[in-house]
Amino acid sequence: MAGTLEKIRQAYRLFKSIDFEQLNKLSKKVDLQKVMEGFSKLDDKQLKGLMKMMEGGKKEKILPEINADFYELHLRLSDEDRALQLKVREFMEREIAPVVNNYWLHDDFPFEVIPKLAELNVCGLTYKGYGCPGRSFLMEGIIAMEMGRVDASIATFFGVQSGLAMGSIYLCGSEEQKQEWLPGMQQFKIIGAFGLTEPEVGSGAAGGLTVTAQRTAEGWVLNGQKKWIGNAPFADVTVVWAKDLGDGEVKGFLVRKGTPGFKVDKIKGKMALRIVQNGLITMENCVVEERDRLQNANSFRDTARVLQMTRAGVAWMAVGCARGAYENALDYTRKRKQFGKPIASFQLIQNHLVEMLSNLTAMQSLVFRLSELQDQGLLKDEHASLAKVFCSLRTRDIVSRAREVMGGNGILLEYNVARFVADAEAIYSYEGTKEINSLIVGRAITGFSAFV
Repeated sequence: MAGTLEKIRQAYRLFKSIDFEQLNKLSKKVDLQKVMEGFSKLDDKQLKGLMKMMEGGKKEKILPEINADFYELHLRLSDEDRALQLKVREFMEREIAPVVNNYWLHDDFPFEVIPKLAELNVCGLTYKGYGCPGRSFLMEGIIAMEMGRVDASIATFFGVQSGLAMGSIYLCGSEEQKQEWLPGMQQFKIIGAFGLTEPEVGSGAAGGLTVTAQRTAEGWVLNGQKKWIGNAPFADVTVVWAKDLGDGEVKGFLVRKGTPGFKVDKIKGKMALRIVQNGLITMENCVVEERDRLQNANSFRDTARVLQMTRAGVAWMAVGCARGAYENALDYTRKRKQFGKPIASFQLIQNHLVEMLSNLTAMQSLVFRLSELQDQGLLKDEHASLAKVFCSLRTRDIVSRAREVMGGNGILLEYNVARFVADAEAIYSYEGTKEINSLIVGRAITGFSAFV
């Protein structure tokens, strides 16, 4: 009798828990008798799995942190260096990320951030003296990556200022020239530019520049054009490399803003690095005093020393561009839902993400070791060239996949990846094309030069 009463109670509780209105709606869609028969045949494990699936949408899923440093390379940094890395990252996310798309869209430069950038005290990071921090090449690379992770244009502006322009003076200038220029440039009170590429001479710069320099009683007279010169439209000083008509060697000159015969036209209509202000420089009988000739730049070999020092930074910048694209894409796929669930849960999307992370991790490992070689004084041209080839090539692949997983939204500036896709094309070409850098590496490993 007691057992019968308990069954009645259970039936009553079950009866009270049933939503007959919902049950009625369900009966119009499915055969309830067959559903019950199907459920009755499930074992305990199958029933638990079914209940878990049904309850899955009720609990908020805790996702892993987005970590593009998958092999935790930052653990090899000192506490001081790690703090500097995070300081630069915080600056880029706070000051640059909110405004970058607007400036990129309008082909303009955020001049208001320059004083704030100076407060980081990272310009001329590896140089000793002249107000420079004297830190490692590894940290210089990491800073280039952190800047490129948010915007490759700002990273390029910084690279021209800190690397190419300041580096030319640091490596090839006299002590008087270093004292005059480097402290102000380190604080961004003086903006520099680096003029090597010409309208008809890009990769062939080592074979002969068309800009000429002729020694006269008044000084050095420069004639010719330079093209694609970053920072040139607003630079206070431009390092110009020219062929000396006297001995046929390449010399370096510091051309001050406002020098007669020195004209800069801003290059417009770019599809990449639109925040970078590139200039077409025209020099017509532009006179530069002997005191403004780089005193220790006597051939293209000296120019090449500057390029070797900065090429590693471009490889790091490519890593930053790829990292930014990957992180934005991963974040997007975890939020974007199709067919009732995040697209990050789909196999093909995960395949793209893993391919991106694989290349990114290989790139980070490569440039990390590259900068270690540079800090140890073991860096060779072919080391820097291999990194430039691999990283710029793989960056292209990563940004392409990032755009792909984002579908149509991948071409909108507001999602950031479209900007990385475009900027990757410029990184792929500047500071030595893939072909030229490949030939540098090829010469080193075969013993044969394939240059024309």
